[in-house]
Amino acid sequence: MAEALKLIYNQAFFDQLTKALQESLPAFDKKKFLKAIHDNQWEQRELKDRMKHIAWVMHHFLSKDFAKDVKTLFILIDRLRKNGARESSFEYMFLPEYVEVYGIDHPDLALKAFEQITQFTSCEFAIRPFIKKYSEQLMAQLLAWTTHKSEHVRRLASEGCRPRLPWAMALPALKKNPAPILPILEKLKQDPSEYVRRSVANNLNDIIKDNPEIVLQLAKKWTGKHEHTDAILKHGTRTLLKQGHVGALNLFGFSADTNCEVLQFTLAQKQLKIGEHLHFSFQLCNNHKKHHKLRLEYRIYYVKSNGKQSAKIFKITENHFKTGELHSFQRKQSFQDMTTRKHYHGVHKICLVVNGSELCSKTFKLIP
Repeated sequence: MAEALKLIYNQAFFDQLTKALQESLPAFDKKKFLKAIHDNQWEQRELKDRMKHIAWVMHHFLSKDFAKDVKTLFILIDRLRKNGARESSFEYMFLPEYVEVYGIDHPDLALKAFEQITQFTSCEFAIRPFIKKYSEQLMAQLLAWTTHKSEHVRRLASEGCRPRLPWAMALPALKKNPAPILPILEKLKQDPSEYVRRSVANNLNDIIKDNPEIVLQLAKKWTGKHEHTDAILKHGTRTLLKQGHVGALNLFGFSADTNCEVLQFTLAQKQLKIGEHLHFSFQLCNNHKKHHKLRLEYRIYYVKSNGKQSAKIFKITENHFKTGELHSFQRKQSFQDMTTRKHYHGVHKICLVVNGSELCSKTFKLIP
């Protein structure tokens, strides 16, 4: 994935960037800049290393006075916008990278920079070293940003302090004690922007991995108050729902007492090659005395490179099932290698899961 993404830094990109730099810096030397960018290590650099390198090169063409350079960055962004640069595109994340590296000793100026830059390209990675170094000041600023007119700034208030933001610096203090995050999420739980609300849900899901009871207590307080908040809670507690956590299931009306029967659970093939699809079908009958709300999933135990198994769960449906009704399902699961999952040959297992409980399972073999 990074191999393909890093190719965004092509001639068209640098044409757009250097044009904006020429308009922002009267003495800018385009040839010298491009020569410094395309050094003898450029081809080997992956995506994040290319971002860091562009920020480093740009630093040598600015004044090296951070206060002046922040103003130049604002002018540069204005020129990029006028020249048609796509906003919210990851290729310009070298701008917050610049602030992270060269503004770490200037938190007040850096925060002003983040507030402006995040409205052009996301700053959730770059702000995290500041949260670690200036925790009280930063958490107070994130809370203040929850009322900002820009949805991008409000999203940064939540996304920047996620304890387990993927591909980002961890925030151990917030993993241990997420209390400073909660007032921020409280302010954003009914935000008009889905972009912001999804970040709130992801923040909750991060917190759950270390402090599930804190999120469940919060969920009990929030649930039923607003449709936006209910959706946040459903997405934010997804890890617990997938784990079959009784408290989370009960919160959304799922009972552990399912009294369901699986019939005719069939795999179309007992052996398949890496790259093919596993096709399976089954029927489900609700034998409970009353109509029942069921969360239906399947869990696959994948073989890892060391021969051990690792489970991943996939949702089928959530619905109310009438007593005695028979429902038929057909599904397929891809075993194509992806950037996020590589498949290994060996005996795998698939289980049908209802309201967190595995009801039945079958094995199949994956071959090279």
